[in-house]
Amino acid sequence: MNMGLAQVTAGAITPDQLIPYVKAVSRLDSRMFGTCVGHFCEGQIVLIGFPIGKPLDREALDAAVDEALQTKGLKHITVLCAAKPSRTPENANFSEDAYWSLPLPLAPYKQKLRNMLARAKRDIFIEESGAEGYGQDHEAIVEAFCSGRRLEAGMIHIFHQLKTYLAESPGARLFSARTKDGSLAAFAIGDYSSFNTAFYMFACRLPSAPPGTADALLEAVAKCGEERGHSRLNLGLAVNEGIGFFKKKWGAEHFLSCYEYSWDIQPEKKSLLARLFGGRKKI
Repeated sequence: MNMGLAQVTAGAITPDQLIPYVKAVSRLDSRMFGTCVGHFCEGQIVLIGFPIGKPLDREALDAAVDEALQTKGLKHITVLCAAKPSRTPENANFSEDAYWSLPLPLAPYKQKLRNMLARAKRDIFIEESGAEGYGQDHEAIVEAFCSGRRLEAGMIHIFHQLKTYLAESPGARLFSARTKDGSLAAFAIGDYSSFNTAFYMFACRLPSAPPGTADALLEAVAKCGEERGHSRLNLGLAVNEGIGFFKKKWGAEHFLSCYEYSWDIQPEKKSLLARLFGGRKKI
């Protein structure tokens, strides 16, 4: 099956399948390995092992891993997937999480959530825009957000590429929550590049943001997806209990397991004969 990167983005169900996003925040090159996309640089591959159209297809996953392992000069591979690849060595590093999602259109809200949204909307208004709406006040919130949390260097780097991401991804939209005096209290980014799945990509807010601001932003991202005809909003990984609680409050459900396997590629050992004679020049 021949498949281009544009088809990967169109059928994306995870953020790492959104090629404009990956390119903007990492500058990694991408290519197809079977029906899976892989991102690579300097002997390393991150294989997104959710085959397009059949994310749980174990045979397609194994075929993609086999093809990726044949890459010349490969030193390390990471596979994100919903099932353990057959070629995974026993000493591979492993971690697990899960993607959570909401069906679109949204289900009726519970009373407590309705009250929270009503309260927030008395204090804030939300503007939708593209990269042109991303300014120094957004950068200031990013700086405060990153400095106030223990984030890995890679994640901090990504947060500082958000304007570039918005500029280079036509399907990404910025939602800015401002108080009545126009001050920025929080913002979120939604991505609508995929045909069926919308993505709640990033959200940052000040500690002083009015109660319910995060809920109002999530609603705005979801409503935009509804208007565009998407059937699902991917809320990302649970990450920690606090983020997981916020998503469950909205009625989010476990959508897709995400296992991460990674291992170094050991160079093939030469036979005794090859070691003895392999380095001799032919006369």
